[in-house]
Amino acid sequence: MPDAIYDFAVIGAGMAGASLAAELAPHARVLVLEAEDAPGYHSTGRSAAFWDECYGGPGVVPLTLASGQFLREGGFLTPRGAVHLARDEDLSALDRFTETFADTGVTIERLKLSELSEKVPRLRGEWRHGLWEPACADIDVAGLHQHYLKALKRQGGDLVCCARAVKIERPPVSDYWEITLQSGETHKTAKVINAAGAWADPIARLAGARPIGIEPKRRTIVQLRVLPSPPEDLPLVLDINGGFYFKPDAGRLWLSPHDEVASEACDAAPEEIDVARAIDRFETVVDWEIEHVERRWAGLRSFAPDRLPVYGYDPQVEGFYWFAGQGGFGIQTAPAAARLAAQELLAIDADEMTADLSRVRYSPQRFVTIHA
Repeated sequence: MPDAIYDFAVIGAGMAGASLAAELAPHARVLVLEAEDAPGYHSTGRSAAFWDECYGGPGVVPLTLASGQFLREGGFLTPRGAVHLARDEDLSALDRFTETFADTGVTIERLKLSELSEKVPRLRGEWRHGLWEPACADIDVAGLHQHYLKALKRQGGDLVCCARAVKIERPPVSDYWEITLQSGETHKTAKVINAAGAWADPIARLAGARPIGIEPKRRTIVQLRVLPSPPEDLPLVLDINGGFYFKPDAGRLWLSPHDEVASEACDAAPEEIDVARAIDRFETVVDWEIEHVERRWAGLRSFAPDRLPVYGYDPQVEGFYWFAGQGGFGIQTAPAAARLAAQELLAIDADEMTADLSRVRYSPQRFVTIHA
C-alpha cells in the first residue's frame, strides 16, 4: 500500500521488529519493511535458543523476568537448567557472578561436586565447581517469531520483504516520513522505528540521526556428533569466564566458543579459527569423543556501548524511535521489551508485565552526554 500513510513503519522483521509491530498493530496502522527475502534471516534465525535469567547481565534481568510468564504460558519454553562451570583458579569469578546477580530476582544455587558430576557426565577433574540456574530453558525461537508475525497479519499489519531502505527523509513542511526502497517504491509513515539489528546505526544515518555506536559482533556455533551421545536432559553448560557454552539438540551437541568478534553488518559466516577454538575448549571440559562436525554457522549480535538495549525516541530527530542494541538477549526479552516500547509509542499506561520496568534505563537519551 505505497499510497497509505502508516502510523508506524518498522524497519526490520527479525524478532525485535516482529514483536513490536505485533504489539502496535491492534491500535495503529503498521508497516514492517524487511531487507531480506524472508523475516528472521540473520540473528533471529541463528540463535542458540535458550532463555537464561542471567544472560545479558543485571541490567537485562528485569526484561527477561518480565517476559518469562508470557513465554511459559505460550508454550515457548522447555525446562533445561544451566550449569556455570569453574576450576579452582576460577573461584573468585564464581563469587563475583553470584554477587553480581544478588537481589536481582534470579535463582542461583551452588553445586556440590557430586551434584555437578551428575548433571554433566564425564566431566574432567579440574572442573570441580559449579553454579546451578534451575529456571534456564530452551526457547522455541521459530515458534515465537511466527507467533508475532501471525499476530501482525491477523491485526491488519503489512509486511514487505525484499524492501531495503535507501532513503529515509521528512519532506519540507510535512508531518510524515517518506521511506524510499531500493526498488524505487516509497512508503509514508508518521513515525519510523529502527529495529534493524546490526544495521541500526546505518538506518539512523539514513534518517539524519546520530549513530549511537551499536556494534555488531560475530558469534559462532557448531553442531557436533559426539560419543557418548549427550543426554537429552543435559543442562546448558557455560564457562564462568565466558570461554564456551554447549547444550544438546536432538541427539547432537551445539557448541560455541562464546566469541564476540567485531564485524561489519553482513551475512555472517563462521571462521575456521573460531570453530577450532570451540572444539579445543570443549575437549578440556568433558571426556567425550567428537565423531564429526556436522554444521557450523555464525550470527551477529549487536551491542550499544554500555551493552544495554536501546528503546526510545531519538533525542534530536522527531518521530524516529530506536528499538535496537539487544545483543544476544533480544529473543528472550522480546515480550516485555516489545510491550514496553509499544506502550511508549502509543502513549498508554504500563500493565502487569511492564509495571516494574524502567523506560529511562533503556532510553537513547543516556547517550546524549557522551556525544556532547
